[in-house]
Amino acid sequence: MNVVVAEHSGVCYGVKRALDLAYDAAAQYDSIQTLGPLIHNPQVVQELAERGLGLAEDVSNIQARTVVIRSHGVTPEVLDALEEQKLEVIDATCPHVLRAQRAAHDLSAQGFTVLVVGEADHPEVQGLLAWGKRGGGTVYCVSSPSDLPSTLQEPLGIVVQTTQTRELLQSILDALDARGLNYELRDTICSATNERQKAAADLAQNVDAMVVVGGKNSSNTTHLADICAQYCNKVFHVEMPSELVKQDFEGIETVGLTAGASTPDSQINAVVDCLRSW
Repeated sequence: MNVVVAEHSGVCYGVKRALDLAYDAAAQYDSIQTLGPLIHNPQVVQELAERGLGLAEDVSNIQARTVVIRSHGVTPEVLDALEEQKLEVIDATCPHVLRAQRAAHDLSAQGFTVLVVGEADHPEVQGLLAWGKRGGGTVYCVSSPSDLPSTLQEPLGIVVQTTQTRELLQSILDALDARGLNYELRDTICSATNERQKAAADLAQNVDAMVVVGGKNSSNTTHLADICAQYCNKVFHVEMPSELVKQDFEGIETVGLTAGASTPDSQINAVVDCLRSW
């Protein structure tokens, strides 16, 4: 079976930076935890635990003296709490997320009503909302055009979850345009997300099936699977090769493969090797 890997896939700069910081910290400190999962990849989180990097779900659970802030970032209230406890902090927040946080805060501080485009329960979005509120203004989370409040006070400022799809952003912009509302867009979708989504869409149109590798709890990975499903009838989202079923690929000649920004090469290669062995 022919396996074609998307031109852009796998670990992005922000995740690689977070992993490098975490691995170095695990080797350096005896008492260390991440505040929440470092990235949305269960296998990597387990590997970090085996290296001695524990996991604290929130500030009240921290037992170590050194804490790693995960790639998705945290709220300003969490940073305040860490400072109050005088903990040593290693900030592994993705630089693109930091840029989005600053945009949410600055727009709010300048008097804009801030719309954060993204998934309300995602840790990055929760951080963006909190940073916007820290700026002193009104902040809304918008996951679809139907989430737009019936009344919006201009001026409007828009910040986007870094791993969101351009299709969602455009649908919200179209809804605002239809209402004649003016807005200032801070396009904070990161370039790596754009590249991976476009490469996945291009590949999905030219193969018999698509395999998407990465955490089931990863927003950017599930977005990739959704995008592939728009162009390909057979899409499989897996974390490990053991989840693949050979019978599902009977009669398939060419399989495309992409992977989320939190999926290391070792996991991608393991899935590729499995598919090519059939």
